Amino acid sequence: MARVGRALVLADGDLGSRDEIEAGWPGSLDEVVVVIAADGGARHAGPLGVRIDHWVGDGDSLPAADIDRLRELGIPVDLVARDKDESDTELAVRRAVAEDPSEIVILGAFGGARLDHELANVFLLADPMLAGRSAVLLDAAVRIRLVGAPDVGGSAASISLPGRVGDLVSLLPFGGDVEGVRTSGLRYPLRDEPLRMGAARGLSNVRTAETASVVLERGILLVVETPVTLSG
Repeated sequence: MARVGRALVLADGDLGSRDEIEAGWPGSLDEVVVVIAADGGARHAGPLGVRIDHWVGDGDSLPAADIDRLRELGIPVDLVARDKDESDTELAVRRAVAEDPSEIVILGAFGGARLDHELANVFLLADPMLAGRSAVLLDAAVRIRLVGAPDVGGSAASISLPGRVGDLVSLLPFGGDVEGVRTSGLRYPLRDEPLRMGAARGLSNVRTAETASVVLERGILLVVETPVTLSG
């Protein structure tokens, strides 16, 4: 049984202030049971008002003096070789999975000059290590998660999307066509319909209720939510 609460993974991208995150996604930083920093993501801990429980990285985006300071504070440090197969964020997520939380929230997955890093962080949601576990990429401007079907029992999959009326909700096929999509609480409903890979039909729907929902029979959907204040 998973540990109750959230693990925060602090990656080295942009994320906005804690107030901005909580304004867009109320409660998303509550019930945190463990905080894992990925290299330079350690810089987010102070502004967010959280204490790092574990640091993982190759040290290419955090000064050695700061890493030594983490050690002085008694924080476990996993300093890895720069020549490696995994990104620092992936290693931090693996550390978070080992803590067995009920949800993993990855902050700082976007921003900066490296689009390839941003894409890799989105694809990280499909890593088998996260199978059966709630995981989300989050910052002040976006919330992203995956939902796939059929589930382990062979049934349709569903996801609840609480948020503010007017927020944008985009449903994008991930890795192939998606079949049997049904939605509620969105301005442009889908009624047991397909979404085809490469087409933009699921882009920029609008939440019309405080909780929208999505059900799908087959395939994987990338669910991207944008606060109404940024939708223009």
